[in-house]
Amino acid sequence: MSIKRSSGILLPVSALPSNYGIGTFGKAAFEFVDFLKDAGQTWWQILPLSTTGYGNSPYQSFSAFAGNPYLIDLDILIEQNLLEKSEVLAIDFGDNPSRIDYGKLYEKRNSLLVLAAKRGLNQAQAEFRDFKVQNSDWLNDFAIFMVLKEKFNMVSWQDWTDFDLRNCHSESVKRATELYQKEVEVICYIQFLFFQQWQRIREYATKCNVKILGDIPLYVSLDSADVWSNPKYFQLNDDRIPVEVSGVPPDYFTADGQLWSNPLYDWEKLHEENYSWWVDRISFSSKIYDALRIDHFRGIESYWSVPYGEKTAINGRWIQGPGMDLISVLKAEFPEFIFVAEDLGYQTPEVQQLLADSGFPGMNVLQLAFDYRDSGNPLPHEYTRNSVCYVGTHDNAPIMLWKATAREQDIKNAQLYFGLNEQEGFNWGFIRAGLGSVSDLFVAQMQDYLGLAENSRINKPGIVADNWEWRLLENQLSTELSKKIKMYTDMFGRT
Repeated sequence: MSIKRSSGILLPVSALPSNYGIGTFGKAAFEFVDFLKDAGQTWWQILPLSTTGYGNSPYQSFSAFAGNPYLIDLDILIEQNLLEKSEVLAIDFGDNPSRIDYGKLYEKRNSLLVLAAKRGLNQAQAEFRDFKVQNSDWLNDFAIFMVLKEKFNMVSWQDWTDFDLRNCHSESVKRATELYQKEVEVICYIQFLFFQQWQRIREYATKCNVKILGDIPLYVSLDSADVWSNPKYFQLNDDRIPVEVSGVPPDYFTADGQLWSNPLYDWEKLHEENYSWWVDRISFSSKIYDALRIDHFRGIESYWSVPYGEKTAINGRWIQGPGMDLISVLKAEFPEFIFVAEDLGYQTPEVQQLLADSGFPGMNVLQLAFDYRDSGNPLPHEYTRNSVCYVGTHDNAPIMLWKATAREQDIKNAQLYFGLNEQEGFNWGFIRAGLGSVSDLFVAQMQDYLGLAENSRINKPGIVADNWEWRLLENQLSTELSKKIKMYTDMFGRT
């Protein structure tokens, strides 16, 4: 299925305003859907809803399926009599509404959710029982995995001192699940609350004709329930230590490349089982999103493989990926579902051919088209309809920050190409260009519409600190702004 000419806004759920340290599925989420509707937007693009792991990144999660408990709205739990208002107000979530303090969330928020779950479990619910049955293929493994991580002081499963539990021996895991049954049920109930609240957002967005563009990382974290419980699908040795790990080679932006350190897939084993694990993963995503962006799509054609233990990604090598063998299975299983291929980075003829053969729309980033360090990015007059045009993604600087930090000649080239002027505004000129492009879908970060620069970047690849923390402030979204966005959107036929 293709995307009709439309536009959307990229904003992580975690970046929504709230009184409790991080954006949630509460009032602000519904208000943002209203804002999108009023602004004539069809899409809300979000980042992965998964648990945040190393470096607070949603791309390094403890599970490819489980939701991030931080996003559960506490006010809704109060309405459900699962928490008392006084219990929530007693917690210090941080005093900077423009940043997420993950340390305080980790210390304080989990205890509130455990308390709410224990109260909820005392109320026998058929809906909860159904949830467990419907998600049994991942939920039980995730729940006992998280309980055991807690018992082993949150270290990676590779460092657990119990050999049988570390290696996920079925009898030992079964005994542990029985021993820690109450704790397992709490983890399951927290997941139930997460997806119950998210479903309310989905239903409301559907009523408002707003679609959700989700995001799925190509790889999963080594320290995850997925690798722990399904080691056969990954390139691990007999001691369950990775042989080689993921990353990308050096380029104009990173001299050492990027060492992601995710375990690589055993694509031969996955092929033998007709990619059933991937089918399950996409099936799950298709139930919670309207479309899905596949991060690092080029890794399906060929992937950068780095020997385990390397300090940088320099000494890696390209290895052939599953290509259309995987894509054909996914297209056959999900013929009506919309996929977007994140095909940024070094474009080989093979990657371009895979994108063409898949039929998936690829991505174009306006600001990258003017970066002197990488001349391989097309200019808007070279775009095709079957693509998504961005001012910048969450891995790029918001456009006003780009203006403040880019090379002067790059800025001049953009000004000349787009006819940028002070009266319209640098950011609005880029937005106008993207909306006017031939790409079927145009997406801008919320920061671009707001004209934000300093301290508004979501992620800087290759840097661990200070990422994923930016938040929208209360009252930054005005009626005047939604009217202006809609005027531009109408002008270019995207409503």
